[in-house]
Amino acid sequence: TDYGSSLTVSLPAALQPHQPFQIIVRYTTADGPAIWWLDPELTYGNAKPFVFTQGHSVCNRSFFPCFDTPAVKCTYSATVKAPTGIQVLMSATQSSYLEEEGVYQFYMEYPVPAYLVALVAGDLIHADIGPRSRVWAEPCLLPTAISKLSGIVERWLTAAESLYGPYIWGRYDIVFLPPSFPIVAMENPCLTFIISSILESDEFLIIDVIHEVAHSWFGNAVTNATWEEMWLSEGLATYAQRRITTETYGAAFTCLETAFRLDALHRQMKLLGEDNPVSKLQVKLEPGVNPSNLMNLFTYEKGYCFVYYLSQLCGDPRHFDSFLRAYIEKYKFTSVVAQDLLDSFLNFFPELKEQCVESKAGLEFERWLNATGPPLAEPDLSQGSSLTRPVETLFKLWTTEPLDSVAAASSVDLTKWRTFQTVLFLDRLLDGSPLPHEVIKKLSECYSSQLDSMNAEIRIRWLQIVVRNDYYPDLYKVRRFLENQMSRMYTIPLYEDLCTGTLKSFALEIFYQTQNQLHPNLRKTIQQILSQGLNPLPAIDTTVVTTDTPAMVLEDKVSEATNGAISLRDVNVSA
Repeated sequence: TDYGSSLTVSLPAALQPHQPFQIIVRYTTADGPAIWWLDPELTYGNAKPFVFTQGHSVCNRSFFPCFDTPAVKCTYSATVKAPTGIQVLMSATQSSYLEEEGVYQFYMEYPVPAYLVALVAGDLIHADIGPRSRVWAEPCLLPTAISKLSGIVERWLTAAESLYGPYIWGRYDIVFLPPSFPIVAMENPCLTFIISSILESDEFLIIDVIHEVAHSWFGNAVTNATWEEMWLSEGLATYAQRRITTETYGAAFTCLETAFRLDALHRQMKLLGEDNPVSKLQVKLEPGVNPSNLMNLFTYEKGYCFVYYLSQLCGDPRHFDSFLRAYIEKYKFTSVVAQDLLDSFLNFFPELKEQCVESKAGLEFERWLNATGPPLAEPDLSQGSSLTRPVETLFKLWTTEPLDSVAAASSVDLTKWRTFQTVLFLDRLLDGSPLPHEVIKKLSECYSSQLDSMNAEIRIRWLQIVVRNDYYPDLYKVRRFLENQMSRMYTIPLYEDLCTGTLKSFALEIFYQTQNQLHPNLRKTIQQILSQGLNPLPAIDTTVVTTDTPAMVLEDKVSEATNGAISLRDVNVSA
């Protein structure tokens, strides 16, 4: 019921086919899954209240009356009144502000699906970072955002245009949201939403923003017509993201990031089981099921592998780029199904159609779409070996018995590594945990102080290793980390690990000390984790109505399915 109920409007019998008509709906929106209200204490500046919306995938029906399906696209306009000092932004191509009335007006001139209508309002200021881009953030965060993104967003847009044709949305702006934002990033047209917490992790920031840039073509311009084929947006956007990073940062970096994500895919598959129906690219969406429950790494990485396989059939990725440009031009501002993509592919490459590549034994297109389990083929990542081989070597040194290579292992300076190298190494140690006590002790002696100065993506992985191995000398670092984090992506994984092992009382103690700095929705989710196997925790006194968002539902479902054994970073991916 949080999502509202359907509205049926009977049209006059005398209405002629194709005759224009207008419907006016007067309504009031209550608290719902799409709308997140934040008190000042939940922002970085602690000065003014904040609100944002998150429409993906079926939340915006709680925001305004709409055909809440990706199959239907329309233009929109909005008038928003806000108190003085509150900046309002929307995912629109045009905007204006009437200062004497405190009224903002917005217009999106291109048709978009309902889930891409987005609003944010708060203590936001901006700076231009390129000829068609600006960054919005709270005043205390703006200098950091500028330093991380000035000049390079235009570089990414230009690279994407060289591959897939003109950027059609006019502006590409970015707004950094408080840590309560329930996912990492969202590709709202003209205005990407991204969680501020990612600012300290440069390589993750690069990948996340480029992924959202890619959605400007794949997902926003051409959209999956049904949530059962979400891979049409996410798989293609992931492929495009990696083509852009290859053009701007080289093949080795792209292969390293791909290896890291495919590792996570296989980890998720191992825990969920190869026969799990959610591993299909064409997932059956049963009535009443929230589509976001089906959003997982298969949507992204198995979808990517299929698109990569199609590109390999062409022999040269540049030929496939040409096809994707034609595909965008043909279907922009519409919604498609998988057959539209595949038919267009075979028509663009008639020689492949003649070879019946769609029926190649073991690699049939139909099997790609409807078989459970891992991708039928994975990309050749050998161009990244200069970056992945040191990770594999170090991991082997630490996990081969007897442990007589500590001197060689300890000589490796992780501060010289790329972030994705370090997280790949730590994720593999996480997979092998619990480790022998002597190994975790030596690991701490060698690396703990190095890791303390690194970004949160790295630190949380080391702290999960600490928790999964019950390594008490470093537990104080877990407490210190959780005392300073307010986002789902840096709290939920640790609380899950703490409650899976013997440290639930430690987790309870930290939670009761830090609960007031957490958004009520996040508080509720952590309470549910802490309550597993215990009497219900006492309710927390709050006047805020809490509702689960799709991202929260997804994370809870995955958590239940794996009994907490899988880190939620494996599903905490950009929309």
